[in-house]
Amino acid sequence: MFLHGHGRQSTSIDDLGLDILVYEIVIRLPSKGVGRSKCVCKEWLSLLSTRHFAMMHCRHISTFYNQKFIAIGSRLCYVFPLSCEDSGPLLNSRILLPFEAPWNKVNILTSFEGLPCVCFRNTGKLVIWNPLTHTFKEVSSSNSRGLYKPKSDAIGLYVDKTDDYKLLHIKRRRGRMWVHVYSSMFDSWHKITFANKLRCWRGEPIWSNGTFCKGVLYFLVNCFIENMGVMLFGFDVESERFKLKTFPRIPHADYDGNLVVDHKKLPNYSWAS
Repeated sequence: MFLHGHGRQSTSIDDLGLDILVYEIVIRLPSKGVGRSKCVCKEWLSLLSTRHFAMMHCRHISTFYNQKFIAIGSRLCYVFPLSCEDSGPLLNSRILLPFEAPWNKVNILTSFEGLPCVCFRNTGKLVIWNPLTHTFKEVSSSNSRGLYKPKSDAIGLYVDKTDDYKLLHIKRRRGRMWVHVYSSMFDSWHKITFANKLRCWRGEPIWSNGTFCKGVLYFLVNCFIENMGVMLFGFDVESERFKLKTFPRIPHADYDGNLVVDHKKLPNYSWAS
């Protein structure tokens, strides 16, 4: 194949270089197109099979016009395109659930860049799932790290500056809290220092799941003591430290709130009474 410019010598597509072909063209293809591209040659197969390319491809396809939502049914998972402009009937694709757990015990907790984090309600095990490739990674370890307890724990997915896809797990047991981070690059957990002695941790505060934006994982924390109401905490993914953020004082009694990211800007907050 040749590219022709006005008044310029014809250029072979091979002259573009592999990096341009892969990271400017192939990366924009749907998953089936990427799969076919792996058959071009061994070099393409090796490059398109790397974790780095998988992460970059996931970011490109997770655009506003390619958003989807997942409905889990008996044995099958239904993937619906999400379009605010189309009021017609929703078309869906069906994929088999890759998990051995019963379908009614599978709970999607959150997602980031197209990869949902799934909890099995019968065991508490956590899984990072890629619905496009029908693969998943169980992140729970033999020493009980990565075991999720509903209504007590909170999680957040994010990526750091090294493109390491990570899962933060906040665990609360018997009035104390522990924080661990799972690294997909190293397939291991490590513990984060956390201030359990802060007054706001008394009375078992309720944490939302994390919302990632510009290097910070944000959590809404609802405290039920001393009329502290709802607070906003940020976890800096590089320094791995929590910090209380500026947030309007909202009473917890009659409101329920969520964080949303608007075009990759700092999260906005919306409340419903």
